[in-house]
Amino acid sequence: MEHVPPPAEELALLDRELARLDARRSQLLVRRAWLLSVLTPPAGPPAPQFAAPFGPPPPARPAAPFAAPFGPPAAQAAPRGAQNVLLTLGGLLLTIAAIAFTLVSWGHMGIAGRSAVLAVVTLAALAAPAALLRRGLSATAESLGALASVLMILDAYALHRVAMPDADGPGFAAAASAVLAVLWAGYGLLLDRLRLPLPLAVVSAQLPLLLWAWSAGSDASVFGWALLLTAALDCTIAMRGPGLAVRVTACVGCWTTGLLGLAVALAQSVSADAASDALAPAALLLAGAAIALFGAWRAPRGLAVAGGLLAGVSGVAAVGGVLRAGVEWNWSVPLYLLCGVVLLASVRAPLPRPVGQGLVWASSAVTAVAVLASAPPVGMSLMGAVSQLARVWSGAPDGGVRAALGTEGLAWSRLTAAPVVLLVVAGLLGAAHRSWDRLVRAAGPVVSPGPAWRNTAGAVATVLCWAGLTALPAVLGLPYAAAVAAQSVLVAAVFAVAVRGLRHGAVAVGTAALVCGLAGAVSAGLLALAAEAMTYAVFAVLLLVSGAVAVLLDDTATPTRGLPQDRATRAVGALRIVQSVSACGAVVCAMVIARAAGASLGLAGYRAAPLMLAVPLVTVLLGARLQNRPSALPVELTGAMAAAVAVVMAVPDGPFLALVLALSGVLAAGTAVRAERRPVAGYLALALFVLATWVRLTASGVSAPEAYTLPVTVPALAVGVLRRRRDPEASSWTAYGAGLTVTLVPSLFAAWIDPHWLRPLLLGVAALVITLAGARLRLQALLLVGGAVLALDAVHELAPYVVQVVGALPRWLPPAVAGLLLLVVGATYEQRLRDARRLKETVGRMR
Repeated sequence: MEHVPPPAEELALLDRELARLDARRSQLLVRRAWLLSVLTPPAGPPAPQFAAPFGPPPPARPAAPFAAPFGPPAAQAAPRGAQNVLLTLGGLLLTIAAIAFTLVSWGHMGIAGRSAVLAVVTLAALAAPAALLRRGLSATAESLGALASVLMILDAYALHRVAMPDADGPGFAAAASAVLAVLWAGYGLLLDRLRLPLPLAVVSAQLPLLLWAWSAGSDASVFGWALLLTAALDCTIAMRGPGLAVRVTACVGCWTTGLLGLAVALAQSVSADAASDALAPAALLLAGAAIALFGAWRAPRGLAVAGGLLAGVSGVAAVGGVLRAGVEWNWSVPLYLLCGVVLLASVRAPLPRPVGQGLVWASSAVTAVAVLASAPPVGMSLMGAVSQLARVWSGAPDGGVRAALGTEGLAWSRLTAAPVVLLVVAGLLGAAHRSWDRLVRAAGPVVSPGPAWRNTAGAVATVLCWAGLTALPAVLGLPYAAAVAAQSVLVAAVFAVAVRGLRHGAVAVGTAALVCGLAGAVSAGLLALAAEAMTYAVFAVLLLVSGAVAVLLDDTATPTRGLPQDRATRAVGALRIVQSVSACGAVVCAMVIARAAGASLGLAGYRAAPLMLAVPLVTVLLGARLQNRPSALPVELTGAMAAAVAVVMAVPDGPFLALVLALSGVLAAGTAVRAERRPVAGYLALALFVLATWVRLTASGVSAPEAYTLPVTVPALAVGVLRRRRDPEASSWTAYGAGLTVTLVPSLFAAWIDPHWLRPLLLGVAALVITLAGARLRLQALLLVGGAVLALDAVHELAPYVVQVVGALPRWLPPAVAGLLLLVVGATYEQRLRDARRLKETVGRMR
């Protein structure tokens, strides 16, 4: 039995009907609730009835059944929310009035009157919340408490202006803030149901010490101690204070004042010239570290980790600042790094786990900063080699590798510690990578990293070791030849590490080493362009190294031994990518050697182009040898790029360009012998041969190409007819494509540069006949080739008239027409899309 409609369609219909019913049910329920609210009598007393002056009162008019909107009545503002808004606005207005009275209307009353008014209003505002709280009016009490707080600040201002006008401003402010903090704290503890006084007391407590230091004209060290003492007070309140609001306010104040105090101490420590000058900032930093540890001991996890991080960084800055005082700045970074490494020993201390993790992060942060501070020499060693592109083969520079890099004017003596830092960190990470399990056991419960962290440590160690060795020749100021040789050996060593890592399944280490090797190879290659002999030597070494890497990574079964399935899959994928990249790098090196050979022979660029074709010749042979291996296609594509470079080199000379195109066609035809390359290489070979013919004819000054192309076209079309008779299913492109393009395309180019009318006319007639024949016989090649040639020929003939018409039109008309066209196309987009699809299907059905 067949379902009508089908089950899937019926299920969709049922789902839509159920959804519609659910929506209708919800709508009816909402309407029912509204009707019940209308019919239910109000809870309040009935409205008084007034007698009408004449006759009985009119009957009550029933409510229209659909007078109310279809839905629930609009929600009214909550009484408590409206009350809070009104009280907040009232308190704000009273506060503004008090400030205006104090600051603007101050001069209209005597001293006693002014003081009495403020005192009375303040006492009333302070006393009112207690009575209001007893009556349960907490919101009103909060508003008056806030007003009382503002009035207390105004009282302090009035006291300074009236009773002590000659007192020092910062000193009086320090005393006033301390007194206000005590008063607000007592008031908040007395009326513990008020939420504002205690946080205000904490905020006011941030100011006394700072204002006192300001009034005393103290130096930066005293300001630092004032900030840290305030932070210690905040830390204590944050740990033991009553209420969440008080603790949060104290925590924010602790972090703010603590970080400011540590910043002051760090600036003094870094600028100290002697160890005695660094002792005071060190004590300040250690005090900050102690406060951070004290707060982190009982803080939640996130704050505890942050406190441990801050304590560790402060301790390193304190000890490192004393050690580096009097030492040259370039050697200060290793001292700080040493302190950061020693900090790792604290993981064995009896500390809470989050605090210990914060100390580990502090050590990592110090190490990262040290590495970043040592990175500039590496960047200059890599990027400076680009300057050799402007002076290729200008000779080995006299100033050594620094002159080759264009950085001989820099103060390299200040960068001597950079390679040391990079190599030390690389050694530490390498040791951690090799002894990872022992390191995790020694760390205990503080850190428990997974295997991914071990792989990351190995990869970072590889990168830092390569970076340190890369910067070493420039830092030491080695001669040019020695530096280039060292860079070449380093590239070979890094590629060896990449091969070893990938063959043993260490994908992270191998990939990092590969990236470093590629960057080093580019830098060494650019650096070698200064001298001719060095260019051949370095690129030959790079060619051998890249080829060796591709050969050594050919065994894709090696990385899967003893590895889980997922890791084995990733290792094999990474190995194939590296193999392809290294093989392509070898081809690029061969291209550079071929170009250098042409320059050494004194050949012009276009005369050296055939030498460049030796590279794609080798890649074609290698592709046939490699067959379906993963690296075959990248190698052949890179060889094709070398052929394209040869074509570009030969463009200035027509005969050489024709020769290079013909030789490239031979290479493409040789590649097309292989079945897997035939669909692309066959058409490419045909296009190159035809293009070589056109170029040769143009270079020979031939003005009538038909004399050379028609003798080829006629037999080619005859062969196509015979092919179609034997195999009616054969494509029209295979049968007639080559024969048509051999004559039509050169004639089209000739027609575009022909000032007479006969050639375009004959070409247009021939193209029209071919187009009509293609449409009649349903042959795709004839229709498309003939139509394209006919259209381009018509454009050539009509172009002058179109230009004249466009020049005569107003400037606004072409944009308007274009906009109108876009609107029409957009409005009929679906129809145009269907037309295009039908046209595509019609053409696609042709042979």
